[in-house]
Amino acid sequence: MDRLRPRQRSVFTGFTKAELEKMEKLLVESKDDLLSKEFCQKIAKSFSCSAGRAGKPVVKWTEVQSWFQSRQQDRPTKVTSSTNESKKVSDLLDACPPIKEHGSSQEPRGEKVPDVSEMEFEARSSKDGAWYDVDMFLAHRFLDCGEAEVRVRFVGFGADEDEWVNVKNAVRERSVPLEPSDCHKLKVGGHVLCFQERRDQAIHYDAHIAEIHRRMHDIRGCRCLFLVRYNHDNTEERVRLRRLCCRPKF
Repeated sequence: MDRLRPRQRSVFTGFTKAELEKMEKLLVESKDDLLSKEFCQKIAKSFSCSAGRAGKPVVKWTEVQSWFQSRQQDRPTKVTSSTNESKKVSDLLDACPPIKEHGSSQEPRGEKVPDVSEMEFEARSSKDGAWYDVDMFLAHRFLDCGEAEVRVRFVGFGADEDEWVNVKNAVRERSVPLEPSDCHKLKVGGHVLCFQERRDQAIHYDAHIAEIHRRMHDIRGCRCLFLVRYNHDNTEERVRLRRLCCRPKF
């Protein structure tokens, strides 16, 4: 699913893509004091002397320090990173499965449990509360309370939009777009992921179906109307099936 989301950028936007990627790597791998003047001066000098900065303003060490400082806000002490991070995150998801919307957490008897490492995921952004497809898991860490978080990169977004999200509450298997033949499965009270279109944004939010107006399907497909109530603000909107997604194994 294509998911577009406007985001507020930081005040300083002079870093190149390569510089941002290097700092992101240092953030999770470096054992140096990232906020020390000497370290930031070294990074700023290497950026300013690089071929990729030809014709651009020099990077100040204070700008590097501010970037690391903003990234380290409320950062727990234990952060783990690895080239095999996806496998480690899969183990975390096995140990901390997302809360199910309804029903028992036990798998039906005889049903094959999917291999988590082969699944596709979506994560909820803390910046707008919307769900976005996960491109890759970059690192994981444990909070003082024992809960796990993962750093994710969203599909279609760069390193400057990476986020730490809670494994249990903000990561889940990717939602599935509904087909016209799925219409009859939708019930009042059912949970859906709805594509919300506004003048300034078009993103996916969790919602519940408040009302269904059944109509005869035709050559165009499903013509039913669904009144959905968004979970994040309780606003309601009438939408067609094409804007709805469901949880896997619907």
